[in-house]
Amino acid sequence: MNAQRIIHPPLRRRGRFQDKVVVITGASAGVGRATARAFARERAKVVLIARGQAGLEAARREIELGGGTAISIALDVADAKALDNAADRIERELGSIDVWVNNAMVTVFAPVDEIGADEFKRVTEVTYLGSVYGAMAALRRMRTRDRGTIVQVSSALAYRSIPLQSAYCGAKHALAGFVDALRCELAHERSNIHVTAVQMPALNTPQFGWARNKMPHRPQPVPPIFQPEVAADAILFAASHRRRTVPVGASTWMAEWGQRFIPGLLDKYLGRTAWGGQQTLEPDDHQRPDNLFSPVDADPGAHGDFDERARGSSSALWVEKHRRTLGFGVLAASALGTGLWFGTRNRRAGLAPPHAH
Repeated sequence: MNAQRIIHPPLRRRGRFQDKVVVITGASAGVGRATARAFARERAKVVLIARGQAGLEAARREIELGGGTAISIALDVADAKALDNAADRIERELGSIDVWVNNAMVTVFAPVDEIGADEFKRVTEVTYLGSVYGAMAALRRMRTRDRGTIVQVSSALAYRSIPLQSAYCGAKHALAGFVDALRCELAHERSNIHVTAVQMPALNTPQFGWARNKMPHRPQPVPPIFQPEVAADAILFAASHRRRTVPVGASTWMAEWGQRFIPGLLDKYLGRTAWGGQQTLEPDDHQRPDNLFSPVDADPGAHGDFDERARGSSSALWVEKHRRTLGFGVLAASALGTGLWFGTRNRRAGLAPPHAH
């Protein structure tokens, strides 16, 4: 059975987010849908925000039939007033917002000179401004209590751009700048509000089936590909730990560090490989509906069409989640090794051990 079709995940007896109010934008499909399920399993009160009514209602039913609490709100995150009104409604009906996850996005697969000005504007409004507006709506409520967490779902493409997604890459780069500026302001205020970013790798989501595409073949994520549940796991970790960023997958690490040290080489490498790497061999149906300006009236669930190629776990994420424990382990091993070396050296030199003096 496809994992996205399991609609009654068992609730935790006592979850990490017990009775916490969690808002997720872009919650009707993909990463947002998988994240909503994960928070519901941890007994959070989940607020689902997206444009597509069919996916929203299906996501809400999944949670409620599984014994969880959820409300769905259909709106466009590019509408700042609608988001602010939604935040008022959420706090009236469910209580104070504890976690706000900015996840909504749209993209266009095409070279720069084939993307219209209205298309660039739309991608920017949803992917960049939608997250800015979401953060603003959350901050207005969280500041009054001096607590709360904002999780920005970001991407490896926030550090390293690729061809054919210039509008999306530009929006994600802008978001990185916004998030850093916001962190500085919160530090100046000595605020207890936490802002974290989760840097995603390529994911098997419905995005590639309903994004606007002007290339001859169907779009695909650039391998390695991970299931959206891996992304959801990282988001929950980020929401419950005070980490500045949470990179997901070794490919995200490589993108960030490669951009720091060999950006010119990456330009040439991606120019050769990422053009074809983002297209399957199957011709695309350019008459199909896309979700750029209006939602696709369907419920695709969390997964895309690449289940057979997608990984259900990430070793790099495991390392990231356990880095403190691993760090202590490395220090302990180093200390033990140093002690053994000195002990051996002293015995060979005929020296008395330190405690004998």
